[in-house]
Amino acid sequence: MSPASTGASTSVVAATAPAAPVDDSRMAPGGPGYRRMSLALFLAGVATFALLYSTQALLPLISGEFGVPASAASWTVAAATGGLALFVLPMSALSERYGRRTVMTASLAVAVTVGLVVPFAPNLTSLVVLRAVQGAALAGLPASATAYLAEEVRPRALVTAIGLFVAGNSVGGMSGRVITGWVAQEWGWRVAVGVIGAVAVACAVAFRLLLPAPRHFSPGSLRPRVLARTVRDHLSDPLLRRLYAIGALFMTVFGGVYTVIGYRLTGAPFSLPQGIVGSIFLVYLVGTVSASTAGRLVDRLGRRGALYAAGATTASGLLLSLAGALPLVLLGLVLITAGFFAGHAVASSAVSKAASHGRAQAAALYQSAYYIGSSAGSTVGAVAFHAGGWGGTVGVGLVAVLGVVTITVVGSRAARARGDVVVAA
Repeated sequence: MSPASTGASTSVVAATAPAAPVDDSRMAPGGPGYRRMSLALFLAGVATFALLYSTQALLPLISGEFGVPASAASWTVAAATGGLALFVLPMSALSERYGRRTVMTASLAVAVTVGLVVPFAPNLTSLVVLRAVQGAALAGLPASATAYLAEEVRPRALVTAIGLFVAGNSVGGMSGRVITGWVAQEWGWRVAVGVIGAVAVACAVAFRLLLPAPRHFSPGSLRPRVLARTVRDHLSDPLLRRLYAIGALFMTVFGGVYTVIGYRLTGAPFSLPQGIVGSIFLVYLVGTVSASTAGRLVDRLGRRGALYAAGATTASGLLLSLAGALPLVLLGLVLITAGFFAGHAVASSAVSKAASHGRAQAAALYQSAYYIGSSAGSTVGAVAFHAGGWGGTVGVGLVAVLGVVTITVVGSRAARARGDVVVAA
């Protein structure tokens, strides 16, 4: 099989099929509007991850204020990601009818408004409910963004463009956790979450001002029957099913690790202060680099090879994080982060290329699986930590990585058995 083959990534065509014509009116690096578009979606990614995981680095403080264990406090993360997972498909349907930019703008507006209310939650229950609403609002961003890119960016630049959006996710996740860590150390978790809300407001305003109006969007139908048929088509596609599972499994690792890491580092033997724990999330910068360079990784290794490399990197980081020395734990987090963001960028871009119609729904199903993985990872990772310490959380992660590798191998063998020729990135 050629290096560009993947078996778990992009669509296939017969070797004799004619090449698809290139739409030169779409955006490309260096062309009109590309930089504005990239910056706008980068900022949308920053706001999305900063809001979605705004409580993750603060879980030990939330546990302390409300007198609950990690497994209960983790619901402030799981509720947000679960809300997003449940609503991403309906929001993608709205984007098919009313436009990607309109839905993304409305979603950000609601999410940042809720973000300014979250600091005033009087108890854990109300905090969890507000976080679920916030996650549901943010559901309009991920699928609509990838569908917008698939329509407005030239195909050969798609992996890079989506990588930049994912890089914005990593910057948002990093900055949100670093900011909340230091602010919470001085003024408490409520002020920290409020500061993230204010940052997200600024990102939302800049996003709306910068994002170019779509030129290749064609409104679709909101009829439930049409939506159900589109969803059924995507779920019946073995390639897309594999990609959805890969996204969910990668996020299971990431959600579990970063939900629990604060408890490990603030406890013995490390006993780090909250500000230092927040700064640990600077390793997200590695994710920014790995996501934005995913296109080059695919060019060199093919999508299948890129997924194997991402899985191996993630697994190596999990094993290294078991060490008792803080530098080795940090190096483990670096590897986990690099592997996760690379794998996510490769899989999500493959979904956009594989879907021949209903791209927003295809992307929405991926995002739904992805955030279900996050919710599962946050919850199961916290339960495993309570039962078996950090080793339990690592065990959950290694099982998920094994799942990624197994799915990729199965897909590759199926492609070879059919004699498919896989389109290169």
